[in-house]
Amino acid sequence: MTLKPLADRVVVKFVEAEETTKSGIILASSAQEKPQVAEVVAVGPGGMVDGNEVKMYLKVGDKVVIGKYTATELKLDGEDYSICRQGDVLAIVE
Repeated sequence: MTLKPLADRVVVKFVEAEETTKSGIILASSAQEKPQVAEVVAVGPGGMVDGNEVKMYLKVGDKVVIGKYTATELKLDGEDYSICRQGDVLAIVE
């Protein structure tokens, strides 16, 4: 099954959180922060959203930073994904 986002939405898959610190300390899963860096796996077509023309500048494969509480989380075929609006993406990681 595949996800095809509508309008100005993007589907992302979060990059795994670091399990160790830079100094080598292993973190318990409860101490790890929710990852904010994600990879774009699908992009909507853009178009008219709330009376405004939206052009999609994100593309599949982009690594992006997402706000902690801006995405809708879902599980599909055993994989965790999140869907958010392109405007909720804070930055592209280069």
